Amino acid sequence: MLERRYDFAVGRTNPETFPVQRVQRAAHAAIANEYEELTNYHGKLGHAPLRRVMAQRESEREGVAVDAESLALTNGSMQAVTLIAEALTQPGDAVICEEVTYGGTIAAYRALGLKMIGLPVDKNGMRVDLLEAKLDELGAARKPKFIYALTTYQNPTGANLSLQRRRALIDIAAERDIPIVEDNCYGDVHYDGDKPPALYALSDYEGIVYLCSLSKILAPGLRLGYFIAKPKLLETILARRHDAGGNYLAAAVVAELYKDGVWALTEELNDALRVKKNLVVDGLAEWGEDVCACSNPSGGLFVWVRFPADVDQNKLARIAAERQFFYAPGANFHIHGEAVPYLRLAFGHVPDDAIAESMPILAQCLREARTSNAAKGFRGIFD
Repeated sequence: MLERRYDFAVGRTNPETFPVQRVQRAAHAAIANEYEELTNYHGKLGHAPLRRVMAQRESEREGVAVDAESLALTNGSMQAVTLIAEALTQPGDAVICEEVTYGGTIAAYRALGLKMIGLPVDKNGMRVDLLEAKLDELGAARKPKFIYALTTYQNPTGANLSLQRRRALIDIAAERDIPIVEDNCYGDVHYDGDKPPALYALSDYEGIVYLCSLSKILAPGLRLGYFIAKPKLLETILARRHDAGGNYLAAAVVAELYKDGVWALTEELNDALRVKKNLVVDGLAEWGEDVCACSNPSGGLFVWVRFPADVDQNKLARIAAERQFFYAPGANFHIHGEAVPYLRLAFGHVPDDAIAESMPILAQCLREARTSNAAKGFRGIFD
């Protein structure tokens, strides 16, 4: 088995900055304070103190009141992705999503037998300007059951849905009575500028379901996520839940860790991630300008890399692996599995020195995998 010295394939947080001692103290306190509650079942909404902390997180970021009773904890945000789809669809139903989107969601929707209808993504996120024409094309008989959108630091592209498009998406969905599932699990992995508003902060439309996670701001191994919905939709989704609630111990520990708020620790961890992101972007600009272009996201854990269409992708994967460099190919994120000329680099867990060492390696692999010496033919990831 090849050593994975430079492993950018899977999105993970930074083990070097995991707050070990603070989590240990939180665990000690949580067990001492809540040992009796650990012997009980706690229902479909989950650990009440953590729900209050997460509601506060949302309220402070969005500037609108969020009720903890409208928020349900889940086994990571992927449980919410699946629960919502199960609650709102039957096999064969259509859903609208970005043409390139999170691979876990693609796999879940395929397993449920859903037909994914894709809209392109550009620098301003999902092409909402194409949505009405697509809905008209589908017609009433094939009306999608919901629209799934990664609105902020989109995975894999890193794009943010513009404010104009956010409002247009809500208006179109509300007019046509189509629920929106907004996945914002990267929203607090933030580096530069203002955080874009969540859709629920822009509208009272009752068809909005919002997903978020603790996997990206703390650790995926905790398996803690949540969703927020208005009462009727919340009840419909929770009716599909049969697991007697989530991991109470993990929730109790995290609630104790964040009892004074999430922002100080989150910003501390983001400082280290910003360094890693810049090492990727600056490294590819220095070493690969002739053969690729990449995103420079203002948040999230991924850099999306475009390369010339004449790159032999099988050869690229082989020679990169021989040099211990691993990445996620663009096909993993295309709803139909098309071998688009892109790859995704997940930098969160890769040591800084390994990032700096490996960008020249990736650039050289791209050169060697090409079948021509033509100019790359593009300047950015979307032009």
